[in-house]
Amino acid sequence: PPADFIPIAEETGLIEEIGSWVLHTACMQNKKWQEGGNPHLKISVNVSAFQFQQPLFVKQVKDVLEQSGLQAEDLHLELTETAMIVNLNYSIATMRELQGLGVKVSIDDFGTGYSSLSYLKDLPIDCLKIDRSFINNLKLNTSDIAIVKAIITMGQGLSVKVVAEGVETEEQLDLLKEMNCQYAQGFYIDKPLTSHDFERNI
Repeated sequence: PPADFIPIAEETGLIEEIGSWVLHTACMQNKKWQEGGNPHLKISVNVSAFQFQQPLFVKQVKDVLEQSGLQAEDLHLELTETAMIVNLNYSIATMRELQGLGVKVSIDDFGTGYSSLSYLKDLPIDCLKIDRSFINNLKLNTSDIAIVKAIITMGQGLSVKVVAEGVETEEQLDLLKEMNCQYAQGFYIDKPLTSHDFERNI
């Protein structure tokens, strides 16, 4: 699982090479899918805290877009709260550079950080992704309902899209719809697919 291998990759310094490969491969694959008859398809790529804080990260994104031929607006980068609070001013400047290119930026695993509300209004983001820990026990009359409702309302107030992560049951999806959550992802919708299996579904 990513929670196991990513910290090790960061400690050993391999994360930069892995992250670079993932970004390049994802953009090339999405361009291939677009040319195969899905011109409006967009792709999201997780970015590690270490990778995001590298001085040449924005240049790397530019280079990958140029090499792949993918339009910037078709790339969505997902950053964890941890990646941003390491150096907040630097993170904000980098996110603005990315958005200046046309790349979309989201906060992944939202709600698990320590200073979420204090810095959220200053972050130039396009999307909030509600951490799966709040969705796991999402049932009527639970405290998680109140938290998820608050995040959705906050996202709407900030004019950003809201995505619920880790949706695994119809009940969870129905509750999210009632709360006007715009997007959802998780095993209930689909499990991880190979590129071949994905192509058969689109």
